[in-house]
Order: sequence, then structure tokens, then C-alpha cells
Amino acid sequence: MSDPGVLSFTHQGWEQVLAKVKRALVYLDAACAESLHWGCGSTRLLEAVGGPACHLREFEPTAVGGGAEQPKAVFVLSCLLKGRTVETLRDIICRSHFQYCVVVTAVNHAVHLTANHVPAAAAAELEGQQPVFEQLEEKLCEWMGNMNYTAEVLHVPLLLAPAAPHLALTPAFASLFPLLPRDVHLLNSARPDKRRLGSLGEVDATALPPELLLQIRCLVSGLSSLCEHLGVREECFAVGSLSRIIAADLANYAPAKNRRKTAAGRASVVFVDRTLDLTGAVGHHGDNLVEKMLSVLPQLPGHTNDVMVNMVELTALHTEEENWNAVAPGCLAQSSDMAGKALWEALLNTKHKEAVMEVRRHLVEAASRENLPIKMSMGRVTPGQLTTYIQLFKNNLKALVNHCGLLQLGLATVQTLKHPHTAKWDNFLAFERLLLQSVGESTMSVVLSQLLPMIKPSHQRTKDDYRPEELLILLIYIYSVSGEFTADKNLGEAEENVKKTLAQVFCEESELSPLLQKITGCDSSINLTFHKSKIAVDELFTSLRDVAGARNLMKQFKSVYVPGNHTHQVSRPHPSDHPLLIFFVVGGVTVSEAKMIKDLVPSLKPGTQVIVLSTRLLKPLNIPELLFATDRLHPDLGF
Repeated sequence: MSDPGVLSFTHQGWEQVLAKVKRALVYLDAACAESLHWGCGSTRLLEAVGGPACHLREFEPTAVGGGAEQPKAVFVLSCLLKGRTVETLRDIICRSHFQYCVVVTAVNHAVHLTANHVPAAAAAELEGQQPVFEQLEEKLCEWMGNMNYTAEVLHVPLLLAPAAPHLALTPAFASLFPLLPRDVHLLNSARPDKRRLGSLGEVDATALPPELLLQIRCLVSGLSSLCEHLGVREECFAVGSLSRIIAADLANYAPAKNRRKTAAGRASVVFVDRTLDLTGAVGHHGDNLVEKMLSVLPQLPGHTNDVMVNMVELTALHTEEENWNAVAPGCLAQSSDMAGKALWEALLNTKHKEAVMEVRRHLVEAASRENLPIKMSMGRVTPGQLTTYIQLFKNNLKALVNHCGLLQLGLATVQTLKHPHTAKWDNFLAFERLLLQSVGESTMSVVLSQLLPMIKPSHQRTKDDYRPEELLILLIYIYSVSGEFTADKNLGEAEENVKKTLAQVFCEESELSPLLQKITGCDSSINLTFHKSKIAVDELFTSLRDVAGARNLMKQFKSVYVPGNHTHQVSRPHPSDHPLLIFFVVGGVTVSEAKMIKDLVPSLKPGTQVIVLSTRLLKPLNIPELLFATDRLHPDLGF
């Protein structure tokens, strides 16, 4: 067996679940479904369930219960067993005929004690006991209608969705995002005058709302389980205010103390706040095909890290848009297809041009193995050429089944290359380079004045012009790359001009996108007045100022841009003698950044193994969604 890593950790967790699911109805929440999707695939779960029917259901209040012929249920949940989650369990069980219920939670029992306000000293005395789980087991039997029926509640650390051996995401924490200076004002509103915070640097765990603190503890629970699987005693480092709190919580996590005493290995865990460098997240200099796929293809429903691939091309249906939903979509995750998985990992680790050539090579080799009538062509790879190769598989069921993963990634490549937004990628990159030059040579007011003519209402925009959401991405790039700047009269005037123009553009949109609805608080442009729009834009610029000042408290790495040089990503990890570096980006990471960390660290210190973890895979549009979210301090934990 290979060395322990994110793949083996995820597989081990799911094997524990699969051992429970034979002939059961299986209910999964979205985060656990995403872990399954990337970890071992739904096919593996269906095989473990057995039987001809599909027995997978989404865990939600309206989920269909089990009939008389379905006596067994397994619930696989990423969250604490408390509040609305327990109510949903009760409702599903009460309208079913279950005689055997298993509930799997990704959060360990120690965190359940914390959530139920059990003091640390009392919790320590309960080591080895699981009263919260035992009480729920009794409730399950009560809801099933017979105390002699079987109920089981257990913890399995289903934390990760492994995108590659070096990269894994935490779907249950996709909305976790670092604090901004404006959040200090919100925290102070709940504190007495004498205990008010002066800056983000003063924020510690005691200052956070209980929901956010509990969310962090749930994450720490999973990370501790990962370290246990890796057999390491971790040393924690942090760059950024929220990362500092998470690192401290992991370092002081009581259930980990015994584990650390016996661990043979050593590892450094470095947490970094995404807000310290948003340029890498919203910029377009990554030159990676997967980043473009994530940006332009529609999101897979219920997922934060995968997209839908239109598979109609491989059917007898016409490719008109009305047929797109008639066929189940493909996706990027190829957890159960070895050839598809190999291509996916190659795409993660190569530049755009090489990636497209790699897709062609895989298609040619697969067609040759199936004795399909392929015509070789060299030179530049085009979407049309790839489509021709893909269509060779169309009427050959055996070939389709054998190479399903490869064909999904091939179609994802074609659809990305042909997508109109892909053509805009180079426009973004050109403008970002111009901005970098301006930032190095001009004041912020001049940079904003260059942006102003590009802010156009919908009736004046062509396909090459920037939509409101794209303008927000450019503004985030400008303020993040600029860092701290001196406010002056010209800047105030330039900002006000941009604000007014942007507010007017919001008002004139024929239809508000989900992001604009969230920012303005209006579900329709009919209800959006200029006054409402201007208030929303003023708030937006407060956040942008916070982004610009995010590195103010740092002694090193205050700049992500060196004039006259290429852009640099956020700071390198703290030097360490440990052979394993776990690098956790709080707030999301891009494919290019993960590759850069994976390649850079061993080049600086040969022999170091690197694992990149993050809350989600990022595309540029995710950043305004996360940055302007209003529930950052009060995550919905289902209570």
C-alpha cells in the first residue's frame, strides 16, 4: 500500500461507511456526497448497497422515507447532530418503516460535547464514553417505534474531497472565509466598551461568535483525524488573523494530546488567510486549462468544486440547448476511472497548451486501442479536431463504457475552448498587466480613472465588454494588488465616480444575477432604486478598502507585487525541519497556486512532501461571492 495521504485517509473513511450500507437506503448531505464524488465515486457506494434499484437520497427535510420493504437506513452527515439536523432525522424516520438505522457524522464526539456546552473538565472525565451518541441512539429507536430495533451512531472523519494526491478540499467548510477589518465593528457591537477590539490583530477565539468558533472546532476535529491517519505530530504556523485562531485551536485541541505523544512522524501545518492575497484568486495569469473549465462551465448542482459537462454530443439526440438536460451531465472528478484520473491529474499539473495536447494524445491512444478509424493530425489542437476524435466513440457502447472518464474530460476541454467567456480570459490578463504597470507607476486615482470608461450599462455593452460581476473581479484585483495606499482628494473623487457609475449600471441591469441580488438585497432590478444600489456599492467599497489593508498588520510580506517584476503569490511557508508540509489556505485555492506550492517547496528543500488543503477550489467569481457575504461571522450550522 502507498504511503498515507489524503487519498488513503478518504478511502479509509468511506470503507467504514460502505461496511454499513448493505441493502440499506442511504441518505447523504451535500458535503459528504462531494467527498464521496471525489474520493471513491457513487458507483462504489451503489455496489456496496447491492440490489438493482438506486438507494441513494439527499438528506433534506422533504426526503422520501423508506417503505415496508426498506427496513434499513444509513445517514451520512458532515455536520453536528443537533438542531435542524436531528429534526430532519426524526421526520424521515417517523414517516418510514425502518427497523435498523445507522447515523454517521463527520464530527467527533468531543466536539458534540462542546456544542452541548459540556465544560472541558467534565468532557475530559468522559474519555472513552459517548453519551451524546448514545442518547441519539435511544431517540432513533423511539422514532422507529420499537426500543428493540437497532440504532447505531458513529463518527467517521469524512472531511476531505481529494482532487489529487497533493490537493484536497473541505466541502463542509466551503463558506469559511477570513475576517476583514469591517468585521471588527460587528464583533464590537456585542462587546462592552471597555473590551472593544482595536483591530483584527486583537481578535482571538474569545471574541468570535459561538457559531463561528464551533465551525472552526469541527474543522479542527477533521484535521486532527487526518494527522492521526498520517501518523504525525503537527507543529502549527499561521499567517493571518483567522488562520491564527484555527492554528491555535488545533495546537490546543485536547483529544489530540494522546495522539501526539505516540506519533512517530513530524509535520508542519501552515494556515494562510486567503484575504492576504486575492490577486491570485481573481487574476487570470494561471495559464491552466482546469481553471478555465471551472470558470466557464456551469457548476454541478450541490457541489462547490466540480462542473457539469454536456454529454449530448455522445448521444443520438440533437445538440440543441433544449436537449442538454435530457442526458445526465459528465464532470471533472474521475475517482473510479483510472485512465480518466491519470488525465485529470495531468491537466492539474500542466500549462494550458500542454494540457490540450495531452487530451488529444489520450483520445488518440484510446481510439487506437478500440480499433476505431482515427485519422492522425499534428500541429495545433482545435476544438473541432477533438470533437472529431470524441465522436468516433459515439456508436460503440463498449468503447464508450471503457473510456467514459476520458470522454467527459475531452468534452469538458472542447466546451471550455469554445465557450465565449474563454475568449475573454486574455482580455482580463491584458488589463491586469496594464493595471500592474499602472500600480507601479501611478496613484490609485489614476488606476480607477482607467477603469471608469469600462463600466457600461447593459444596453451599451458588447460581448467583449465587462459585465458587473466581472468589474467586481477587476476591482478586487486592483485593491488587493495595491495594498495599503494613502487616501487623498483625487482618490476620493475617483472612487466616488466609479461608485456612482457602478450603482447606475446595477440599476439598469435587465435581470440581477444571484451575486448582484446578494449584494443589493433585491431579487429583481424592478425593485432596485439608485439609492439602494448606491448604499450597496458604498458597502462594497468598504470591503475593498479592507482588502487593500489586509496585509497592514504583517511585518513581512506586505506586498504581493514588486514593480518591474512579475506578480508574486502570497508568502512562502515558515521554514521547518519537518519532512511533511501541510499547507491550508483558508478561503479557497486555485489550481495554479496548488501546483506552485507543490513544485516550489521541494525545490527549496528537497525531500519535503507537500499536501495542499483548502476550503474550496476557486474560480474568480467565487471571490466576490465570499467577500461580500453577510453571514461570514454567523455560519448556519443547522441549529
